[in-house]
Amino acid sequence: MSSHSAPSFKNPVVRWVDSRLPVFSYMHAEYGTFPMPKNLNYFWNFGALAMVVLITMILTGIMLAMQYTAHTEHAFDSVERIMRDVNFGWLLRYIHMNGASMFFIVVYVHIFRGYYYGSYKQPRELLWILGVVILVLMMGTAFMGYVLPWGQMSFWGATVITNLFSAIPLVGENIVTWLWGGFSVDNPTLNRFFALHYLFPFLILGVVILHVVALHVTKSNNPDGIDVRGPQDTVPFHPYFTAKDSVGLGVFLLIFAFFVFFAPNYMGHPDNYIEANPLVTPAHIVPEWYFLPFYAILRSFTDDWWFFSWFLSWLMTAKLAGVLAMFGSLIVLAVLPWLDTSKVRSNRYRPIHKWLVIAVLIDFVILGWVGGKPAEEPYVSIAQWSTLFYFFAFIVLTPIIGWIERPRPLPASISEPVLKGGATTAKMEKS
Repeated sequence: MSSHSAPSFKNPVVRWVDSRLPVFSYMHAEYGTFPMPKNLNYFWNFGALAMVVLITMILTGIMLAMQYTAHTEHAFDSVERIMRDVNFGWLLRYIHMNGASMFFIVVYVHIFRGYYYGSYKQPRELLWILGVVILVLMMGTAFMGYVLPWGQMSFWGATVITNLFSAIPLVGENIVTWLWGGFSVDNPTLNRFFALHYLFPFLILGVVILHVVALHVTKSNNPDGIDVRGPQDTVPFHPYFTAKDSVGLGVFLLIFAFFVFFAPNYMGHPDNYIEANPLVTPAHIVPEWYFLPFYAILRSFTDDWWFFSWFLSWLMTAKLAGVLAMFGSLIVLAVLPWLDTSKVRSNRYRPIHKWLVIAVLIDFVILGWVGGKPAEEPYVSIAQWSTLFYFFAFIVLTPIIGWIERPRPLPASISEPVLKGGATTAKMEKS
């Protein structure tokens, strides 16, 4: 804030408040005159979109909680009552339900943008780690929220996922009992999941605030991945990026509205409209689509898999190996700043690593596809090879490519490619 002149507010009330609590000066400095790299593309919209969705989820969640009953005998019926009897309850639920999918879509794009343009590199390592923490908290929140409707997939998904902790040696069974609040998924489980599902979004909001503060300390990365050289490389956040974010927000809201009004159950599972029955197991238990890549990694570890039987079977069970691999897939993201040994940030100037990033994206999509398929061939083998490639790409190929790759020359400043492009355009027009 010290680099910006103190604003002079015309409104006397705003001026009076700001002289005693400089919140308006802070907002002016951080979201008004804050210098932004002038070459940011629309991929930089997704952080703002994630914040919009988070606030939407918190507001709709609070209103839904007023009508929801966290009891195994009434939860399913209370959701049906919200849909049928509560004024605009159907709209609140569809916004909240599809908002979870929209949240993961924008966050996944946001993470991939940071991965492609090297936003995890020095000095933004902590910023990146906080982003991974947000993703983990989102996954926990979404999992507990999926249990609340108390449909078939809610009950059996909770049973399968919580049972994973039993693979932990010595304390696993005790952890499962503690999670359940008893000896099976029942009313205590639903109660604590509802309480945590209500709490976690505010925890996410707190980490998001830390994420934004860290961003404003280290400043935004840019598609060229080079540092800002001076005022000629930047423009104020307002009105340039408020306008640009507004365009992205308008397009996003149209897509969001399409799913809410025309395909509200497209990304859900039909079995969750059947009330939970502990005596009837669904033919195919699957989590929500945004968990499928990690679910595929979990399921890929089987007793007959050659990789497990050769390297890990003497050390742990296949179930424990799958659990560790699932959590390990998130840990490798967190330590990516230290796995990547290249000094160049953006893949615009990294001809080899660029293709590795694209390959990892394709691999992640394949894992999501097989995660939604039955645990049978050929899907199990595809998941196993995709899992191996995922870890091999991050742990082995990423540092090796950083050592052997010869990046293309970087521009001297952010303005240079723009000015060169302008000069080229002017020559073409003259010719």
